[in-house]
Amino acid sequence: MQALSQLSYGPTRSRRKLRRGLRIVKRGGAGHLRPQRRYSPAHFVRGRGGISLSNAEAMVPDGATIMRIIQAYRAAGAAGRTREAEEMLTRVTQLAPAHPAVLNELGLRLMQRGETARARELFLRATVADPSHPALWSNLASSLHALGLADEEMQAIERALALEPRHPTALLQKGALIEQRGDTRNAARVYRAALATVGPEISPPPTLRAALEHARAAVESDDAAFAAVIEERVASVRAQHGTQGTPRADRCLEILTGRRARYLPQPTFLYFPGIPALEFFDNEQFPWLAAIEAASGEMRAELAAVLASDQAGLQPYVAYPEGVPLDQWRELNQSRRWSAYFLWNQGAPQEAHIARCPRTAQLLRSAPQCDVPQRGPNAFFSILEPHTRIPPHTGVTNARLTVHVPLIVPPRCGFRVGAETREWVAGRAWAFDDSIEHEA
Repeated sequence: MQALSQLSYGPTRSRRKLRRGLRIVKRGGAGHLRPQRRYSPAHFVRGRGGISLSNAEAMVPDGATIMRIIQAYRAAGAAGRTREAEEMLTRVTQLAPAHPAVLNELGLRLMQRGETARARELFLRATVADPSHPALWSNLASSLHALGLADEEMQAIERALALEPRHPTALLQKGALIEQRGDTRNAARVYRAALATVGPEISPPPTLRAALEHARAAVESDDAAFAAVIEERVASVRAQHGTQGTPRADRCLEILTGRRARYLPQPTFLYFPGIPALEFFDNEQFPWLAAIEAASGEMRAELAAVLASDQAGLQPYVAYPEGVPLDQWRELNQSRRWSAYFLWNQGAPQEAHIARCPRTAQLLRSAPQCDVPQRGPNAFFSILEPHTRIPPHTGVTNARLTVHVPLIVPPRCGFRVGAETREWVAGRAWAFDDSIEHEA
């Protein structure tokens, strides 16, 4: 793994390397003070092609100026202005040949040309000049990898990680080196740590993409191997006791071996501790569901009548006022692509609607409901237009369950709660915890 790191100095770096003013210079074993000469930004002139360097004295520029030149060099190179970039690199090398950032850029250039031995020498000099920057150690490790010096490579990687334990490039390098030694299990552990540093919202640089894809594949392979070992060990237990009554153990093993993601309740308002966090509940816990399922044909008939005669009674289910951050609800807000025909809304019976759906109302009254003034029960027909997707979201509290009874179901309609996805089947109800992320 030879991903290389560009160097950047920020305000959190050591003040020693950006210190301006006086410095100690040793001559003949004695130290004395002299002013450090600075390279003035006035010596830059901006032309049509970007930033160029004018006729400047051979002064020692300060750290900030060096980094501005290097950033301009990178920008020119990225824009395809090769000659301009070369001139900038040559000039900054003349002005500050021993600066670690300059040595790093020269080393990167030599690595691109395949001159790894010379690059290694420059990276070594850079780490001596600034041993506190993890990117320098990571780049040194890349050159050592190319030269086949595995022990020295690991030492450089460990120096980088000692400075920044979550340095993604160094973690990927360490995982690759451990994998190269044949220890795929421990390599996968390191790869997991590397992948954890790159969230889904982060676009990794091109130099890391291939390494990250390899890390993901290695982790998946390790998970599969681990799952096979686990299944081999529990096969005798399954043979002896069967699979009845083991769904929780099965889910535990699926989560442990990476075959199932772990989702926890994340209510938007009220979290009540100690309640079982199950995605779908067993219908046997709710004997009254059988009567509702048996009468689903009558409920479907009442819904069909509503759709034919009372379209005005349908309202957008997502109805936020202006000025509210919408996030994932922007597309569906105030839209009848997801409509509701309420029978009870925030605890208030909708008498006109109930009159149109007497059988459905009777069935709902026979079931236990949340009786919370101005909050519950809520009961409604939920209607999705074709090709509508309800985005992942969570409900307000885990202190209640939600029941869905599919009535009119076209093909290819699904419902996901946490890590489990089910296909809608007309007349087959389910109860779920809507404080766990779900989508339809």
